[in-house]
Amino acid sequence: MPFLCWLPSLLLLLALSTPALGAAIVTKPSQELARHLTAIAALAKPAPMVTIPAGTFLLGSKRIDDDPYGIGTQFDDTELPQNRVWLDAFEMDRDEVSLGEYLAFLQQRKTPPSDELQKLIWHVITIHSVTDDTLTRWPALYVTWKEAQDLCHAAGKRLPTEAEWEKAARGTEGALFPWGNAIPDPKRAMFGQYHVHEIPILAPVESLDEGRSPYGLHHMAGNVAEWVQDWFGFDYYAYMTEKNPPGPTSGRYRSVRGGSWKSKIIMLRTATRSGSPPAQRSATIGFRCAKSISVPTPEPK
Repeated sequence: MPFLCWLPSLLLLLALSTPALGAAIVTKPSQELARHLTAIAALAKPAPMVTIPAGTFLLGSKRIDDDPYGIGTQFDDTELPQNRVWLDAFEMDRDEVSLGEYLAFLQQRKTPPSDELQKLIWHVITIHSVTDDTLTRWPALYVTWKEAQDLCHAAGKRLPTEAEWEKAARGTEGALFPWGNAIPDPKRAMFGQYHVHEIPILAPVESLDEGRSPYGLHHMAGNVAEWVQDWFGFDYYAYMTEKNPPGPTSGRYRSVRGGSWKSKIIMLRTATRSGSPPAQRSATIGFRCAKSISVPTPEPK
């Protein structure tokens, strides 16, 4: 009963967020929530990894003076200039890290989920009748950059670099979206959603096959945006190395890629860049892991 060790923290958090209606009312949902958290973690199934071959790809965007798609998809200055970049081969999770995997990781660390995540899970279970089986397949959310990094390290992996993420999302020739240049629709991506109380509207991490990237990765656009390894540098593309760029050496924000369930179409583009404070917990940010292949592939002469 691993999550029952969280009961003191759960009781405190629920007491702080619930009107003072008596100890019995607070205790019962805390015990029930702990059981749900344990069940969600137990149902977790890690995603397979996909090999991204060594070679060059187009990173970033070219400057254009109009909007050829008529939907606000033109470049952002942080995406300039476009570079052809070499990456050694690496592996990437096919799917975003699931909520079940994240809760299992917290369980192993004997750390309770954040207040925000506890409230969300309790709300969707009790108000919207969302099942544990559904929740375990949601993407992880309300996760900090450090927690994402630590989970990847615990699994013998790491967060992808920003360049690795972009290649895995768009392939070698600069596709506008993971599936190509076709305009996003609900069969390809979870985006453009709205809930009056900011309740996330999410898809299972292994869903929407029509939106897969050239390498077969799910949800590289929409669902949740994703933490990557790099510090966010507004002008980094102007001075980055053209082989295995590691990102800036320091910064204030960590890079976030991919757009989320709330995003407009422009944020779903494979070249779109953004950043967020690494300690931030958001209903729109999750992550996936990557792994270096031990023997780098030599660059052709």
